[in-house]
Amino acid sequence: MSRLSARACLRIAALAIATASLAGCNLLPKQESLALYRPEPTIAADAAWPQATWQLQIARPYADTAHDSARILVRPQPGELQVYKGAAWTQPAPDLVLDTLLRAFADSGRFAGVARRGEGVNAQYELLLDLRRFESDYDGGTTPSARIALGARLVDNAANRVVASRVFDIDTPADGTDVAQINRAFERGLGDATTQLIGWTLAEGQRDAQRRR
Repeated sequence: MSRLSARACLRIAALAIATASLAGCNLLPKQESLALYRPEPTIAADAAWPQATWQLQIARPYADTAHDSARILVRPQPGELQVYKGAAWTQPAPDLVLDTLLRAFADSGRFAGVARRGEGVNAQYELLLDLRRFESDYDGGTTPSARIALGARLVDNAANRVVASRVFDIDTPADGTDVAQINRAFERGLGDATTQLIGWTLAEGQRDAQRRR
């Protein structure tokens, strides 16, 4: 084989290897850079809250398919629902809400016991929840708000009776359009919703317990 032919063969071989490498790279999926967020509100106990002698269990909030997800929902205009690209909650929204409520209700020190449904606690009352909204909502403006709508029913477990029901609708303006700013708005909004829910649950539960006695 001539020297020229040998060089040509080497070039062809190198080109074939490079082409195969590039083809292999194109087959690899492109990974999306994902930033995780978790609103963690701090709840301060209200001195006006009564002391309950009964135990409470809290069920995981029901949510439709769109809201039962870790994707952060945004409503750029009425009737349109999208998600923030490259951002997500650390867990599905109903689980974020449930964990916040369990921690806050227990830390309030106002209940004889607090547990999630299925933990084997013989609770006198149960809190059933419906997560209707958990999204960033522009509502025609240039800066969104964290919109949280949570339906609640307090149930007497022994009688299988609804003691009281209410919808908590919280709208908390964000300081800007950045997802980190929106997460802080959710943190404030979830804190407000939780504080109101604790006070309402204690008041309605105590009223029903006294009526039964």
